Amino acid sequence: MKIKCLPLILALIICVGLIGGVAGAVSDVVEETVMNYFANLPADNSMIKQDLFVEKVKAGEDLFILDIRQPDVYNEGHIKGAINVPWGPAFPECLDKLPADRTIYVYCYTAQTANQTVALLNFAGFEAKSVRFGWNLGITRVPGYEDIVETKANDFSDVTPAEIDPEIRDAIEEYYAGLADVKDTMFKNYKISEDVLNMLVEAEDESIYILSIRQAKHFAEGHIPGAVNIPWGKGMQESFGSLPEDKKIVVYCYTGQTAGQTVAGLRMLGYDAVSLNGGIGTPSNKPYGWLNKGYEVVK
Repeated sequence: MKIKCLPLILALIICVGLIGGVAGAVSDVVEETVMNYFANLPADNSMIKQDLFVEKVKAGEDLFILDIRQPDVYNEGHIKGAINVPWGPAFPECLDKLPADRTIYVYCYTAQTANQTVALLNFAGFEAKSVRFGWNLGITRVPGYEDIVETKANDFSDVTPAEIDPEIRDAIEEYYAGLADVKDTMFKNYKISEDVLNMLVEAEDESIYILSIRQAKHFAEGHIPGAVNIPWGKGMQESFGSLPEDKKIVVYCYTGQTAGQTVAGLRMLGYDAVSLNGGIGTPSNKPYGWLNKGYEVVK
């Protein structure tokens, strides 16, 4: 469908999208930390399957859980014991309340912002894992999940604060502060919708650079027009240097989860990266994602 006011809309998108742009010089500590994370990605990709997570909670395991959804939905119902730290600029205020000696399980709505959070927490030295597909597409689709839901709010207990490198802490604080700059733009939460990306692709907009981190086989079978491929996995950081510093990098994977971690890493390295809502789209995350919205792919 052709939109008569497309040029004006695109101009507005580009204008608001490039505010903040590429960050300044990145410290050696930050660069080394981020690169080491991707060079040594854990076998579970810093995630836990939603059914296994529910099983652990049902079994009464003592888990440290962060619910980063907004307070209104948290108050309507959350996993037993989960502490609410809403995704947003104020998130770094909780860093000194997190345990350095326990795994931190994080969930949001569909796991995209949770994966950004998990990557940042791992950069800070914590062991953090996201719950696959989050609350909406993961936890609530596990039979019997209702048995581990409560409405009672939970708070932090005393912990020995983790020793976070000051340069890493500053970079994380800057990362979250930047959410305020994109709040009212097309790139809210460092994401871009399927509809907006399709509009930019159709317009052959040169201000964006589309990065697929799906595996090479799947990329060859079909990818978003104009996309380049750096497959997710150990060693992928070796290709980060090939990415442009003067474009908005749109990262997509299968459902948006590993793209969330990649966006966190790239932004910490100074790139202006955002993830595609829902990724390429799979049956498991309908109705979100490029294919689930009916947009074309090329071989």
